[in-house]
Amino acid sequence: MEAYDSGLHAWLRQYVVATERLPLFSFLVGLLTAFVGIRISVRLIRAKTRWWPGNVRWGGLHIHHAVFGVVFMVVAGIAGLATPDEAAGRRIVAALVFGIGTGLVLDEFALILYLEDVYWTERGRTSIDAIFAAVALSAMVLMGLHPLGLAGWGPVGAEANGACFVVVVVGSLLLAVVTLLKGKSWTGLVGVFCPPLLVVGALRLSRPQAPWARWWYSSRRPDKQERADVRERRLRAPLMAAKVRVQELFAGRHDLPDTREKPARSAVPCSACPHRVARPRGPAEVSAGGTVLGFARETRFPQ
Repeated sequence: MEAYDSGLHAWLRQYVVATERLPLFSFLVGLLTAFVGIRISVRLIRAKTRWWPGNVRWGGLHIHHAVFGVVFMVVAGIAGLATPDEAAGRRIVAALVFGIGTGLVLDEFALILYLEDVYWTERGRTSIDAIFAAVALSAMVLMGLHPLGLAGWGPVGAEANGACFVVVVVGSLLLAVVTLLKGKSWTGLVGVFCPPLLVVGALRLSRPQAPWARWWYSSRRPDKQERADVRERRLRAPLMAAKVRVQELFAGRHDLPDTREKPARSAVPCSACPHRVARPRGPAEVSAGGTVLGFARETRFPQ
C-alpha cells in the first residue's frame, strides 16, 4: 500500500504538479465527485429512501441541482479570474468548485437542451453523454495531449511556417466537421487530439441517420444507405447496448416513458378545409353570369 501511495504521489508530482496542471486535475476531481454524488442522491430520491432528505423545494418550486451548479460556476469563475497567479492554493480551490458546478450542470444537460424534465427518460441519456465527453476532454488534456496535436508535430511547432500551420489546422477542422456530420461524435472528439482518427472518420461510411447520409446517401447513393443500415444493425447497435449498460451502472435506468407530443395529422385533406379560398381565375374561367367555374362567387367563412 505504501509503495502504491508513493507511486501515486510521484505521478502527481511529475505529471500534474511539475506541468502546472494541478488546477485542471482539481477541476476533474470536482467534476467526477459532483457527478457521482448527485447520481447517488437522485437514485436514493427515486427509490423513495425515507432517511434521505429528497429534492430541494422553495415553497412549491422544485429547485433543480443545475441551479446550484450555475451558482458554483459563477462564483468559482469570478474567484479564479480575480486570484493572482502566485496564489496557487486559491486557484486550486476555485478550479475544484468550478468542477463541482460543471458536474451539477452537465448532469441536467438534457433538461437545458430540451427545456423539459426528461431526466429519467431515454432523452435523459444526453446528460450522461455530456458528462462522459467532459471527463474525456479533461483527461486527455491532463495527460498532455493537445488539440490537433500541434505541440508534438515538428512542422507546426513553435518554429512553424505560417502557411503549414494554417493548412494543418484548417484541414483538421474540416475533417472534424465531416466526421461529426457523419454521426461519429466520439471519433470527432478524440480525433481533435489525434488527427489521424479524423481521416478515418471522414473517409469511412456515415451512420444511416446522420445529416451526411440524408444529404448524400438517401436518393443519390441508395447502395451506400443500405450498407450503412446493415453496419448500424450489426456493429453499432451492440456497441450502443453495451454503452447503455455501462452508463446504467453509474447513472441508473432511464426507463420512464417519453411524454413529448407528436404532431397530429389531420384526417381531412387540405383541399377540403372550410377556410380554403378559391384561387383567382383568369377571364376565360369566368362565365358570363360572373360565376367562377367550379366555385361560387360568394365565399362563406366559418363563424
